[in-house]
Amino acid sequence: MQLIQKTPDLSAYLAADEVIDHHHPRVRETAARLAKDAVDSYAYARLAFELVRDTIPHSQDSGDPRVTWRASDVLEQGTGICYAKAHALAALLRAEDIPTALCYQRLGHDDGDGFAVHGLVAVRFNGAWHRQDPRGNKPGVDARFSLDGERLAFVADAASDEVDYPVLYAVPHPAVLSALKAAPDRSYLWRTLPTAL
Repeated sequence: MQLIQKTPDLSAYLAADEVIDHHHPRVRETAARLAKDAVDSYAYARLAFELVRDTIPHSQDSGDPRVTWRASDVLEQGTGICYAKAHALAALLRAEDIPTALCYQRLGHDDGDGFAVHGLVAVRFNGAWHRQDPRGNKPGVDARFSLDGERLAFVADAASDEVDYPVLYAVPHPAVLSALKAAPDRSYLWRTLPTAL
């Protein structure tokens, strides 16, 4: 899949904002701890990915009702849906000057009833973007950090009207952020997730 940068300036994919708040002490502490064990930026990116994938449960899987959306809150509270986990990973990567974009898929619900937009990230290494999905593994989902072919949680099936959106966003898509901010709890959020971008 050809990924399309929303902005040609890579500095946008390193920036901090209210969502990807990599200037926050919680993000900085976590990044520094991970960096101590990394021999290079690739190793750091893999460690950050595995931390978010493996130690922050996807709130739908764990049954956690809290809704997080700011990267530092995701790390502090240890919960979030795919979007929130993507924000946390983006903040950790940008904290170590690794250009990171947000990207999305439109996927069918497990029960076959409707669609929802799924969030993930893309990292830039060796002059190319590589999508990574820190959603969290479970039976039937085995996402891995890879620069050699995608190892995502889900593969979009175009025959079922699923979509891999090619745009690489420097900031969360407005529809995603609005849904997160408006939700008082995860069950409400689950009913109001964007169905397309």
